[in-house]
Amino acid sequence: MTSSTGTPSRRPSLDQEIAARLKRSADGLLPAIAQQYDTGEVLMLGWMDDEALHRTLTTGRCTYWSRSRREYWVKGDTSGHFQWVKSVALDCDADTVLVKVDQVGAACHTGARTCFDEDVLLKDAGSSAPGTDQ
Repeated sequence: MTSSTGTPSRRPSLDQEIAARLKRSADGLLPAIAQQYDTGEVLMLGWMDDEALHRTLTTGRCTYWSRSRREYWVKGDTSGHFQWVKSVALDCDADTVLVKVDQVGAACHTGARTCFDEDVLLKDAGSSAPGTDQ
């Protein structure tokens, strides 16, 4: 995209104060956990770089970076299963983003409500209090 003067126009980018706080992986990404805002249900994990986070913060829709396709994708654009952003927070180390969303339809590309329903490795552990083994 160029301006009327023929020079490249600069798109707005992630706020520099936010960008300076982020601790990204070696490839410049942050894990982004999507959580249903009203139930606390963990829906999925995606990846964001600065641009994806900027788009998420400014559009109200979750934008992720696809590591396999090497492109941005907006949740719901092809599936119709939108994630409407309610809030965005950094964890205490500023290396993970929590995006609370209103999920419309399935969050998982398999069609499941969440990406964590199908392969449960441990369920209902801790039914007895720690240190009470008999």
